[in-house]
Amino acid sequence: MFDWRWDFVWEILPRLLWATGNTLLAAGIGYGIALVLGLVLALAQRTPFKVVTLVVREVVEFIRSTPLVLQIFFVFYVGPQFGIRLSPWVAGMIAIGLHYAAYLSEVYRGGIDSVPRGQWEACTALSLSPARTYFRVIIPQALPPALSGMGNYLVGIFKDTPMLSVIGVAELMHTANAIGSESYRFLEPYTMVGVIFLALSLPTAALIRAFEAFVRRKLGMTR
Repeated sequence: MFDWRWDFVWEILPRLLWATGNTLLAAGIGYGIALVLGLVLALAQRTPFKVVTLVVREVVEFIRSTPLVLQIFFVFYVGPQFGIRLSPWVAGMIAIGLHYAAYLSEVYRGGIDSVPRGQWEACTALSLSPARTYFRVIIPQALPPALSGMGNYLVGIFKDTPMLSVIGVAELMHTANAIGSESYRFLEPYTMVGVIFLALSLPTAALIRAFEAFVRRKLGMTR
């Protein structure tokens, strides 16, 4: 029987909003790690050293082919066996950052591959160093086509933060579970978690699409 209690909703709402802040923080930090590390992985696959390229490529494929929850468990529970002891927050950020870095590296790689060959040839003709070639010429042109994929993974990383609850990170889902265990009422907290995720994901996706359209217009104006 449906037994919804609004008084209970208002009672637990402050705790859920506090946990929402933790969720946003986890998603932001994890995405920041993924953005930087993903670019490093993408560039590492374009070095003249075939061994490095092969190793990095296999690492990326391994990370993409295994579940995020397994990687979270591995970093938090297996790490101490190698002398690496991390708090749940740090372990969660590293795991989620590594996981999405592997996916973003492919997004970056696709963007870099979309840069016309003439741009590379011009950099070679001007004797630009690899660093100047990538960061002054290639990457600025590669990012606009990659924005769509980068935006999708931003929303994805936000929706995957509940997996951090398996190691005790006090994000939104972990808090809802705690509320349910304390009160033996799961309808309201789980429903509110869904509503909160929906209320945050939809505007974020809309902002990403608007930003992509803005970038396309700016590029169209400069051509």
